[in-house]
Amino acid sequence: MSLPNLILFDIPVLHKQLLPLTFTRPISEIRCGIFNLREKWEFHFGKASWLTEDYLKEVFPCKYSVVNLYINSAVISNPSLVESISKLQHNEALFYKENLLALRSGELKREDIFTISTKKIELENVKLIERPWHIFQFNGNEIKNDFELIKSKRMNNGVQDKYTIVYNPEQVFIDENVKIKAAVFNAEAGPIYIGPNCEVQEGSLIRGPFAMGEGSVLSMGCKIKGDTTIGPFCKIGGEISNSVVFGYSNKGHDGFMGNSVLGEWCNLGADTNTSNLKNNYSDVSVYSYAENGMVNTGSQFCGLTMGDHSKAGINTMFNTGTVVGVSANVFEGDFPPKHVPSFSWGKEVYEFSKSIETAKKVMLRRGKILSEEGVRVLEKVFNYEL
Repeated sequence: MSLPNLILFDIPVLHKQLLPLTFTRPISEIRCGIFNLREKWEFHFGKASWLTEDYLKEVFPCKYSVVNLYINSAVISNPSLVESISKLQHNEALFYKENLLALRSGELKREDIFTISTKKIELENVKLIERPWHIFQFNGNEIKNDFELIKSKRMNNGVQDKYTIVYNPEQVFIDENVKIKAAVFNAEAGPIYIGPNCEVQEGSLIRGPFAMGEGSVLSMGCKIKGDTTIGPFCKIGGEISNSVVFGYSNKGHDGFMGNSVLGEWCNLGADTNTSNLKNNYSDVSVYSYAENGMVNTGSQFCGLTMGDHSKAGINTMFNTGTVVGVSANVFEGDFPPKHVPSFSWGKEVYEFSKSIETAKKVMLRRGKILSEEGVRVLEKVFNYEL
């Protein structure tokens, strides 16, 4: 029997709560674990398209069919949920508390998904990414779940370098064409996945759970403390703990980053440090675009959240729970403010034309082209109003 057409829909309030990371993408493009949320669903239900904010539709279009399977893009896949979704009949819907999880129906606009009359089925024990800090909080467990999917579909090449020390090798997966020299892999607390065409340089110390996407590089002496994901085509150095880098971003030098999330095309200069714990050990509050003010994370640990195309100069010190928007340049001599708006140039406004010129140069170095549609998305962010 053929699979229904998969469509991942964004709930508007959740999309806003996940800014600045979702300024430039639907929720389903958030990376948590080895895969992003879309890739987790595609593993079970085939290729997906998106129902998202209007200004993102040129880059992330929706494709309908006669029978469509709509899944809430903030929901994290799990085996029990996949089974329940697989059993959905026409105009049946799954709910968790007040959250619509999935619906099987014909062609629907995003606003109609929430009003169509359906047979409702209640579920329990479902995880949704509703805030940026959920990404790193859920990441370690998601690496473990995704690791099992990887093992079931791909061949493990193992660590071939005789000068690399491996603890618990059954939990270390090395994809194709990987270069490893004189490193330490400790997978006793969780699995380690190294993607294709990666390089782990001399003296790198890695504790699982850890995932490294295609084409990324760990620089000499890099220290990974676990529950960390590095997306594709990144250059990483220094010390990292419980953080997620979506992809195409660099933190290539010494400096600490903990309990943080970086988008794509970001760069942290040498000796940049992110505070992730307050001196008084109280819960961290962060800026929220949805509330247009500070909100309590309910956690003692929260570092930096940075949107796409943003940069930090050398020796930047980020205070606990700092939020940086899209295409911002941070180069303060002291701690920057806890909210750095998009298109900031220090304390000034970054000229849009100059920001696009830089973005094109940065992307071209990785063989990518900033499309006209992508420019229009960034222009919407530049003109964003709360």
